[in-house]
Amino acid sequence: MTKYAKKILEIVESSYSHMTAEQVFEELRKTYPTVVLATVYNNLNRLWETHRIRRVSVEGLPDRYDRIQRHDHFVCEKCGRLLDVDLGDLTAQLEQKAGIPFLSYDLKLLYVCEDCKRNSQQKGM
Repeated sequence: MTKYAKKILEIVESSYSHMTAEQVFEELRKTYPTVVLATVYNNLNRLWETHRIRRVSVEGLPDRYDRIQRHDHFVCEKCGRLLDVDLGDLTAQLEQKAGIPFLSYDLKLLYVCEDCKRNSQQKGM
């Protein structure tokens, strides 16, 4: 693993904010000021392909990266904010319902965050 990959893995694993590639890039530049964005994308892709990190995709928003620990996400349908939620491992129940075994799942629960609710209420006044 390259020095960049090690540091990127450390950044993603220590963050709970679901960072975009650009945010990882800005954080990595604190240690390696000459790194280029393509290096970050390449390493994020390799880390994801080798199951070292998770990629969280939400339609219309940039991919975000997360630690591999089993958990699911609430996604605000208005602003795209991601929140971690631990519903336990639902693999056995989902496999039973689906009738076939599968490798993994990525559960995203849509909701409207408190900020968006508040903004919506203020606009309605």
